[in-house]
Amino acid sequence: MPSFLEIKNLMTVFDTARGRIKAVDGVSLNLNSGETLGIVGESGCGKTMLALSIMRLIPANGRIINGEIFFLDQDLLKKSDEEMRAMRGSEIAMIFQEPMTSLNPVFRVGEQIAEAIRLHQQLPAKEALALSVEQLREVGIPDPEKRAQDYPHQLSGGMRQRVMIAMAMSCHPKLLLADEPTTALDVTIQAQILDLISELKKKNQMTVVLITHDLGVIAQEAEKIAVMYAGKIVESATVEQIFAKPLHPYTKGLIDSIPARCAGSGKEQKYLQTIPGSVPSLYNLAPGCRFYDRCSYADNHCAKEEPLLDEIEQGHFVACWNINDRKKDKI
Repeated sequence: MPSFLEIKNLMTVFDTARGRIKAVDGVSLNLNSGETLGIVGESGCGKTMLALSIMRLIPANGRIINGEIFFLDQDLLKKSDEEMRAMRGSEIAMIFQEPMTSLNPVFRVGEQIAEAIRLHQQLPAKEALALSVEQLREVGIPDPEKRAQDYPHQLSGGMRQRVMIAMAMSCHPKLLLADEPTTALDVTIQAQILDLISELKKKNQMTVVLITHDLGVIAQEAEKIAVMYAGKIVESATVEQIFAKPLHPYTKGLIDSIPARCAGSGKEQKYLQTIPGSVPSLYNLAPGCRFYDRCSYADNHCAKEEPLLDEIEQGHFVACWNINDRKKDKI
């Protein structure tokens, strides 16, 4: 059976005065219908740019120079701009990271949701506005008739995020891309937003790509994980495989730095673990593994030649030269 979403060797670049940045560098992924894929990694690793590439919403100074993105057997990179505009919102939707920069501050939130409904469902303005109120009700906003008349600045952060979800869900898309949907929200509201996305996924039989830096969120919400580092996927597998047996040193470092794993006593870690160093600049990257400077397993081979993503066991892909060394548990 063909994949619901299949990405092959995708490369998105930005040409700047300082040189070329490969923001997404040779990424390949498969996602089946009804699954949730969690994409995890530090800030600047390419998670958001991967989602924007799927949506064909690359900033003006960037472009996709290689690869294929198949969505329901349609190559999105061969679609015209007009065809992509018709697909965005109706078949593929995205929840952006910061609602205040995504919502128009001079229009009421009900009008903004209604605009998407009018565009894709060809409905009169009055009927579209009535449906926007129903969408606000569906995402749990109290007194939706009143809130539809509010401007974004009149809503709390959690409510603005619910408005973004209502807008994304207004035309019942098949694929939802959620980019850090709980950023800057307190823990209680984060849980509510994640539960809401999960409920809407089940109700609308959606497929979800969840982008986050929080592995705890991924463990709770996703079936598959792709770990990104410096524009590349360094490990991908099911949630069970990743948490039971992380194979890439970066993945192991991310899991060991989860605070919940460091609490308590006994055999649990006493101190919070960290990954030394920082993500490399994407300008003029050195040859070899991009995690080389931060990895305790690295050797001369790692410095000279970049590892490819290989299937180590069924469904478990890793880009690392020293998989067997991981048994020493040095990290």
